[in-house]
Amino acid sequence: MWRQSSVEGMGLLLGCAFLAACAQEGPTTLKDAYADYFLVGAAVNAQLVSGGDTLAAAIVRQQFNTITPENSLKWERVHPEPGRYDFDVPDRFVEFGERNGMVLIGHTLVWHNQTPRWVFQDAAGNPVSRDTLLDRMRDHIHTVVGRYKGRIHGWDVVNEAVDEDGSLRRSPWLEIIGEDYVARAFWFAHEVDPNAELYYNDYSLQNPAKREGALRLISDLKAQGVPVAAVGLQDHIHLDAPSIEQIDATIADFANLGVKVVITELDVDVLPEATRAEATRAEATREQGAEIAQRAEMQEGLNPYVDGLPDSVQQGLATRYHDVFAVYLKHQDTIDRVTFWGVTDAGSWKNNWPVPGRTNYPLLFDREGRPKPAFDAVIRAAQEAGSESPD
Repeated sequence: MWRQSSVEGMGLLLGCAFLAACAQEGPTTLKDAYADYFLVGAAVNAQLVSGGDTLAAAIVRQQFNTITPENSLKWERVHPEPGRYDFDVPDRFVEFGERNGMVLIGHTLVWHNQTPRWVFQDAAGNPVSRDTLLDRMRDHIHTVVGRYKGRIHGWDVVNEAVDEDGSLRRSPWLEIIGEDYVARAFWFAHEVDPNAELYYNDYSLQNPAKREGALRLISDLKAQGVPVAAVGLQDHIHLDAPSIEQIDATIADFANLGVKVVITELDVDVLPEATRAEATRAEATREQGAEIAQRAEMQEGLNPYVDGLPDSVQQGLATRYHDVFAVYLKHQDTIDRVTFWGVTDAGSWKNNWPVPGRTNYPLLFDREGRPKPAFDAVIRAAQEAGSESPD
């Protein structure tokens, strides 16, 4: 939630002053700096697209040319009960994007999280049959994708289907339908909107075992002719992990399969990693990735920057973003889009995951909407790439 109107107004003035300065200095917005390379976007929430967060909306309009909804198109929000769909916020998302000339991305159609229990169960609470679940999947995908056919450019069709060891995650989708549920989801989406780009999306694919599993999955899908346009790398990363070499190799490996890569959920966590003492190795890995079901308790030392980010960490964040974008620019022929998971630090999910109530600083704009040194570093990476290009 944003602060009271006085603080909100102050932040808006600061943001407007920054935007005016950008206009005087030339093409220093993110979308302009990267116009020759790839789209640059942000995940937006219901408050922003509904007009309740004018500061973040102003930043999005000025800085980004593509948007993704954080939650409003996830199954629990858009299809909470059998036979009932709620398109109020998704419609506002689409209207906001179209009004501002943005490329719209839908997130997400098939996932093991944020999917109501009724999807997988009958009236008695027992698992439904394969055919019943396939029918429910098809109805959901056809209804949601069909509503925005020709308006939403691409969809995260299947989200996080690969486990840490590279095997398919033992989700209800897999348990009830079988391994072909991934392909069936893609075909259902393609049936209703043949022109939409369709993506497989996952986190921690820099981890070798998980990456190998995702590579096998994508290779198998392509061998079947399944229309996978790109692999989405979430890139919820830390200041020091994964390494630049791992990020580089991951993009190259998927490019070698003949698919595009999109960076779908970028942020950089600056806080100490939180793992539970009793966690298994796999659980600890998920906590470093993006498994939202994992939670850790607040412990001493896990929330060190309540009063502000020290300059040394601020500069470290800037360096990290610069180096990561240098890798993205290296792969500009493979990468079509880079989307930050949020707009300002105030609205980032990393304030509450995996430890609720922390103060995190993972994005390019601070809590008042002001650009951080990391913003300048990302702009500089594009400028350096431009100066290195042949005339």
